[in-house]
Amino acid sequence: MTPAQARRLAVEASHALAAAGQGDLVWGHAAVRDPDGRGIWIKAPGWGLEEVRDDRLQLVSHEAEVLIGDGSAHKECHIHLEVLRARPEVHCSVHTHAMSAIAFAALGVPLLPLSHEGALFEGEDVPRFRETGGLVSSPELGEKLATALGEAPAALMPKHGLVAAGHTTAAAVMYAVLLDSACALQLRAQAAGRAIIHSDATEARAKRAQCWPDGQLEAGYRYLVRKAATTATTADAGTSSSRPA
Repeated sequence: MTPAQARRLAVEASHALAAAGQGDLVWGHAAVRDPDGRGIWIKAPGWGLEEVRDDRLQLVSHEAEVLIGDGSAHKECHIHLEVLRARPEVHCSVHTHAMSAIAFAALGVPLLPLSHEGALFEGEDVPRFRETGGLVSSPELGEKLATALGEAPAALMPKHGLVAAGHTTAAAVMYAVLLDSACALQLRAQAAGRAIIHSDATEARAKRAQCWPDGQLEAGYRYLVRKAATTATTADAGTSSSRPA
């Protein structure tokens, strides 16, 4: 992979997250490991996920310094720097303020494998980062978040959002999307009563292998990328048609 390809993936991942409904005004971000080992490619502060373009990216060093791009580094760039430092196999990490994930984390109950999405964690509860509900704005907090995430595909950050990490950009984005979907589904079930029907650990493990191999993650991700492109094209067309002749 080249730096140009890493930049393209950072833009693409941002758009896919926006298409999945994980945008929060200008907050939240996806980071892609720089193939030359210089740090991470991440959107510059102040832009929404759907607004990210190549010229709105930064290359942020392992010391949280902006090497390429405008402005200062994200206060929470340490999330990505420390997750990628702890897990050399990870190519991309994601942090968003996904609403269902935040709402579900507030309940303090285990995430159950009610669905294909919930089976992502093989019948185990999703990890939770409990050190702070504030910003992960230091290497020390980033390291503790990486420890809480461990080898899991994603983790909840109660009072804050979620973090996800994958060996491909598609995997990282889809893990974030699937976690939020699993949280949303369990919230709906528990609104009607106690959820009692779900996969056991054996079935959940089998379902993860069957439902979420790389090919399926890539297919879901490609759908989100297409959706983002269609939304952008429709928005551009609407803007053009509204201009006076």
